[in-house]
Amino acid sequence: MTREPFDYTSDAVQAQIGQIIANALAEDIGDGDVTTLLTIPETAMVDGDFIAKEAGVAAGLAVVAQVFRQLSDQVQVTPLAADGERVAARQVMATIHGPGRAILTGERVALNFLQRMSGIATLTRRYVDAVQGTHAVILDTRKTAPGLRVLDKWAVRLGGGQNHRFGLYDMAMIKDNHLAAVGSLAAAVQRVRQGDPRQRPIEVEVTNLEQLRDALQQPVDRIMLDNMSLAQMTDAVRMTAGRIPLEASGNVNLNTVAAIAATGVDFISAGALTHSVKALDISLDLRSRT
Repeated sequence: MTREPFDYTSDAVQAQIGQIIANALAEDIGDGDVTTLLTIPETAMVDGDFIAKEAGVAAGLAVVAQVFRQLSDQVQVTPLAADGERVAARQVMATIHGPGRAILTGERVALNFLQRMSGIATLTRRYVDAVQGTHAVILDTRKTAPGLRVLDKWAVRLGGGQNHRFGLYDMAMIKDNHLAAVGSLAAAVQRVRQGDPRQRPIEVEVTNLEQLRDALQQPVDRIMLDNMSLAQMTDAVRMTAGRIPLEASGNVNLNTVAAIAATGVDFISAGALTHSVKALDISLDLRSRT
């Protein structure tokens, strides 16, 4: 199954991200940033640095620029690291210059996006590094923060992982609850194949080798090995013999991912990349200019 990578720079996606930013700013500002409006002169200009306080992978610098662009076209954000690039502790990731009011008002929203996305990218890179030397690809899941999926998944890509399906609409995934309702895997696959005019890719979930044997007889594009042991996954890879890509899922963490990759599976999906995010520690240090 070959799928075109999601284009995060397209006009449609950038418009979606712009709306996410607008919602975040409206949530934070309400009817006005009372502290900034009453303490910072309207004409005050400031400079500042976005500083990584720990090592990691930068992600979200382009989003930061959009945050301030919505507040003032006079704010200039200059990246000193690229999104997807490793940064060291105390490294300046970007500089900022512009009206003090706009910068202070947007500071928290900008940092929230930057810290979360950089945290996801940093963890993803650790998973990717852990499976080096194998052909396994690290995938994300739909376990993202509601409303932030496009940013969470962009961060995974910047960290070196790949995106699984974006939602329920771009790929069919037949899981145990679907089978309970339909009655059999063959019937479920047939309904999707015959009923989907777009003929989207189909992935099926199996939990044992008997179910795998059944799945290998179906016209599907990928098979997910759900919560199988390492021995079962090794047998599954041998049984499949490259006919259909295999994805491992369940009990995936940094302690297990290398051993899972060594079984020979093609993909490893990890919900932990996005559902339990540890934000990268980043600060914005400002200094007065005029």
